[in-house]
Amino acid sequence: MKKLRLLLGDQLNSKHSWFQNTDDQTMYCMFEMRQETDYTKHHIQKVAGFFAAMRNFAQELEKAEHHIVYFNINHKNNKQSLVENLNFLIKENNIEKFEYLAPDEYRLDQQLKEFCKKTQIESEVYTTEHFYTERKELANFFKGKKQFLMENFYRNMRKKHQILMVDNQPEGGKWNYDASNRKKWKGDTLIPPEISFDNDVSEIVSEIKQTDIQTIGNIHPKYFEYPISRKQSLKQLAYFCEHLLIHFGDYQDAMHTDKIYLFHSRISFAMNTKMISPKEIINKVLETYRQRTDEIDISQVEGFIRQILGWREYMRGMYWMLMPDYKKENFLENKNKLPKFFWTGNTQMNCLKNAINNSLDNGYAHHIQRLMVTGNFALLTQINPDEIDAWYLGIYVDAVEWVQLPNTRGMSQFADGGKIATKPYVSSGSYIGKMSNYCDSCSYKKTKKFEDDACPFNTLYWNFLDEKQGQLSSNFRMKMMYSLLNKMPTEERVKIKEKANHIIANLDAY
Repeated sequence: MKKLRLLLGDQLNSKHSWFQNTDDQTMYCMFEMRQETDYTKHHIQKVAGFFAAMRNFAQELEKAEHHIVYFNINHKNNKQSLVENLNFLIKENNIEKFEYLAPDEYRLDQQLKEFCKKTQIESEVYTTEHFYTERKELANFFKGKKQFLMENFYRNMRKKHQILMVDNQPEGGKWNYDASNRKKWKGDTLIPPEISFDNDVSEIVSEIKQTDIQTIGNIHPKYFEYPISRKQSLKQLAYFCEHLLIHFGDYQDAMHTDKIYLFHSRISFAMNTKMISPKEIINKVLETYRQRTDEIDISQVEGFIRQILGWREYMRGMYWMLMPDYKKENFLENKNKLPKFFWTGNTQMNCLKNAINNSLDNGYAHHIQRLMVTGNFALLTQINPDEIDAWYLGIYVDAVEWVQLPNTRGMSQFADGGKIATKPYVSSGSYIGKMSNYCDSCSYKKTKKFEDDACPFNTLYWNFLDEKQGQLSSNFRMKMMYSLLNKMPTEERVKIKEKANHIIANLDAY
């Protein structure tokens, strides 16, 4: 063997040009490592899912007659460190050249750059051939601009790739159908049962426990539901297009105690591991729409495409434009600790109880549960963004830092001072009541602000505005709320402040 090629756990792209021909002189390597399982505490389903998908991918490469060296988590030669494993293989096999695919995480990108500087052999980096954009494309697009509005970037992407376009105008006459994507699900629209693959990951779970890797959350080892191969990923996509796309846009922001997934695709794990590409997904969605324009409205399709072509590519571009300083941003100077119930789900607040327990049980929550329930609460209680970052990165099966960090620190926690979101995404209990049935069976009342049974979101919302007035009152999108706050009777504001201070000091009692 003369050449060693590294594949990371989120680089499972079987369509990559690397794999189109076999080469007797090339060795591929993949590692399950404590380096990756231990930098934060991950959900057991996340660790098991990544290991299962990686092992399937290695087997696919072997079947295609590529030479692959794979270190399981407890392999005798596994040094549990990327650099040590690479050095071991290079020395053992007299490797003359090292090649790798550009990592999507800054930490690994830096580690591999340093490794290549120090190694005595030639090295080369290649693109993963996955995204619509190159790393620096967004930075170039916004060069010289003071605001980095996603909508502007999204429209440019639609034009560049001719997606939902008629000549140079948006198909249907609108760029964005977000106003049509905010319906509350009331049970009158039938939700098809979710597709489930029931993958048996018992052996992997056993190895994780034997190796004493610390995890969070729950798992049914014989019934892992997410796709762990390209074949399953394509089935997941086909099922979404056939059964769920028809109402995706309508209810993409809805939440319900009895329905975990509603009309969401659950394709993000497959996409973030690169078993399936965003282009394949969008092409399949468009193909379905063209075949069924009489029953699928454009608002369903645009709402889905916006999340992938717009938001996902935007998050990645912002990550690479703003790192590494972005990881330290704390514009609002929030310093509180995350309450224990984020790890247990033991809270009397019904919205948080549902969102957190869904996360612990399934490694899943859709974007509104993440943004307007758990994220909203963390911001209102002024949690240190480092703590909420670690929680989001660990608890979701699909969480990888390039997409998690800007979503959390920027969109959810406003820790970047408005680079991503033009205002903090905070709300009182009324928004949660509008988009879900969570409030119906909650012991707290969404109509009250400071009484014993008042919804904590209400108390915390007005207190947050009061506390952060110095940083936020000049924000044009916050002016109406500050006008209402400043008209509030002094006595009421005092009661809100007292109640909010009690909640923040005793979070796990609520």
